[in-house]
Amino acid sequence: MTIQSERTTPAIDLDAAKRAYELDRKHVFHSWSAQAKLNPMTITATHGCYVWDGEGNRLLDFSSQMVNTNIGHQHPKVVAAIAEQAAKLCTVAPAHVNDARSEAARLIAERTPGELNQVFFTNGGADANEHAVRMARLHTGRRKVLSRYRSYHGGTDTAVNLTGDPRRWPNDYGDAGVVHFFGPFLYRSRFHATTQEQECERALDHLEETIRMEGPSQIAAIILETIPGTAGIMIPPPGYLRGVREICDRYGIVFIADEVMAGFGRSGKWFAIEHGDDEQGPIVPDLLTFAKGVNSGYVPLGGVAISPHIAATFAETPYPGGLTYSGHPLATAAAVATITAMADEGMVENAARIGAEVIGPELERIAQRHPSVGEVRGAGVFWAVELVKDSETREPLAPYGASSDAMNKVIAACKSSGMLPFANFNRIHVCPPCTISDDEAREGLAILDAALEVADAAL
Repeated sequence: MTIQSERTTPAIDLDAAKRAYELDRKHVFHSWSAQAKLNPMTITATHGCYVWDGEGNRLLDFSSQMVNTNIGHQHPKVVAAIAEQAAKLCTVAPAHVNDARSEAARLIAERTPGELNQVFFTNGGADANEHAVRMARLHTGRRKVLSRYRSYHGGTDTAVNLTGDPRRWPNDYGDAGVVHFFGPFLYRSRFHATTQEQECERALDHLEETIRMEGPSQIAAIILETIPGTAGIMIPPPGYLRGVREICDRYGIVFIADEVMAGFGRSGKWFAIEHGDDEQGPIVPDLLTFAKGVNSGYVPLGGVAISPHIAATFAETPYPGGLTYSGHPLATAAAVATITAMADEGMVENAARIGAEVIGPELERIAQRHPSVGEVRGAGVFWAVELVKDSETREPLAPYGASSDAMNKVIAACKSSGMLPFANFNRIHVCPPCTISDDEAREGLAILDAALEVADAAL
């Protein structure tokens, strides 16, 4: 059976969708999941800001899948670039030069802050962070790395140990050389702060004290998501990222900015670290990692943008690391087309405007209407709605590291009304593509507004 969905062009084969689901459940082993408890959604078609499920239902993708389809689904210029590259050169070893990789590196270097002019390409964000840490350790001759609680840096061995959230716990044996610290998060402050200024000052004091207690001469790097993503989209208070840069300079520590989720327009800037710029100028990390939005996930790609002084370490001494698919032609051709389309079509500017004029104001109104909303926060097309059982105690609607019946019902209400949300613990994240229109954003927010009646009922 094939159906033609209203208001769209994709033709959906429901019989093929059913077979895909049956084969998935028989043969596919899913990440982060208890296999016997899974009932995954089948995606049969995508277009723009919408996806279609295995029953032919259209859903507004307010998750951008894994917060990576920044330019939306099936962008014709990127699809065409992949096809053109495949017809010309499908693959090449990383030791050889190819034009797609060279041009992608140039376009990325043009947009990174400061002089991060060399790019080491990886297959995704986790191995980008793995290699950034390896570079920092080799550059400094030190072992320890500091990262914050409420963070996520990837699922590979080093990256998951860098991670602060509960996905680290089953993989953490205490021997990865990672030390965690508390970052600023005023709504759930660990520093008894009542203002953003206090939170910033006390969080920086805590970080520096952690460095002193761990031994500055032992610490290779501090890695930070410039805006933590899955962990809660907590915008750093003014001065925090500048303060981290200064602490790193004081102790000879490498500053790694993880822009895997927050980069390439997601926050309304090319890179989220730009939100920390002030009268002193741009904040420039020593290493900047990226993935996801660099080519909207159309083909797997990530990388590390490298400062001159780190690159100099490996000018005469070989860098001991590499990947078969580093700078893969199909992936980098997709990156060239993506970055070009983002620039030509004003997608980063659209994300900033939509966040400031539509998503942010409407979420504030939603927060006023729903006692289950403890806080909304974000920038661009990168927002979190924190749900609570009690607005006074701020008890979360789901415990840290888990879900709850109430949260599951909110998610189900969103899906049944035609919106695919991104949810984590007690939060619904509003993360549509950078290309979303005002009307599409309001459509999704109206669905969320109605779904939050379910959360209110749980108070």
